[in-house]
Amino acid sequence: MPRTVTPASADSPATALGPTALVLGALAAVGVWPTLTLGLLPVMLIAGGLAVTFGLTGLHYAHRGVGRTWTSVAGVVLGAVGLLYPFVVFFLPLPF
Repeated sequence: MPRTVTPASADSPATALGPTALVLGALAAVGVWPTLTLGLLPVMLIAGGLAVTFGLTGLHYAHRGVGRTWTSVAGVVLGAVGLLYPFVVFFLPLPF
C-alpha cells in the first residue's frame, strides 16, 4: 500500500471551523441591512454568536497549523458585527 493511513493535520475537523465561522458571520451580517433587521433578528443573534465562537476556536487551531487564519478572522469580525448590531440599535439610549 503506497499511502499511509495515519491522518494528517489537514484531515482534522478543526479545518472546518474557519469556513463555518465565515458562512455564519455572513448570515449574521446580512441583517445589518435596515430593511432586514427585524426579520433576521433571531438569525443575527444565533449565527453571530456561533460565528464568534467557531471563529475564535478556528483561530486557536490556525495558530497551531491546522486551518486558515483569514477565514477565522473574517468570521469573527462578521459575527461580531451581526451580534452587536441589534444591541446597539435597540438598547442604545437615544438623547432627547
